Amino acid sequence: MVAAQVFNALGDPTRLEIVQRLSNGTSYTITSVSEGLKISRQAIRKHLQVLADAKLIRLSHKGRDTQVELEKQTLEQAAAFIVQIEKQWDVRLDSLRNYVEKQ
Repeated sequence: MVAAQVFNALGDPTRLEIVQRLSNGTSYTITSVSEGLKISRQAIRKHLQVLADAKLIRLSHKGRDTQVELEKQTLEQAAAFIVQIEKQWDVRLDSLRNYVEKQ
């Protein structure tokens, strides 16, 4: 996982909405995953390509349809990255707290 690419992909409201829709574990067609989004099919394809490049989704062709599935492992890796940073900050804050309390 390239964290910057993942967080960049998730930084767009439309792409975040798509990931939220896919988070139930169901496979969708491009048409069904984009239902209700007020953007063109071409724009949806571009958003899906950004998500696929970040390995957040998997696109697979089945007949005339393209299926869209969430790559949960990538999201889990992104969450672990955030937890790691959070732990580093906790250590730093504890050190600061100890320093201030000794003063």
